[in-house]
Amino acid sequence: QVPLIESGGGLVQAGGSLSVSCSMSMRTFSSYVMGWFRQAPGKEREFVAAISWSGASTYYADSVKGRFTINRDNAKNTMYLQMNSLKPEDTAVYYCAADLGKNWPYGPYDYWGQGTQVTVSS
Repeated sequence: QVPLIESGGGLVQAGGSLSVSCSMSMRTFSSYVMGWFRQAPGKEREFVAAISWSGASTYYADSVKGRFTINRDNAKNTMYLQMNSLKPEDTAVYYCAADLGKNWPYGPYDYWGQGTQVTVSS
């Protein structure tokens, strides 16, 4: 089991910004590729962004490209998702995920956090 803990999220107005983070309480954080997924009410979980072991490579869903930025700090065992120009359709529970890399970048991933709510009001 790989413990992943999301933090951040909350309520923001459309056009605003928000950041969520994901911490892994293991010293082998750099051994995992990481991703962000989200699930809106009544919809399936969808890919948002992914980042490679070192952070050199990133992937984004078309719906967030240019607005969201994924990065990671391996010294802090933490991954981040900076979300700008938020839209009401970005409202969802955001999940971080980790994998050793066999299904990177789009998944499925082996390990998941508990999720954090992001709500964008119009």
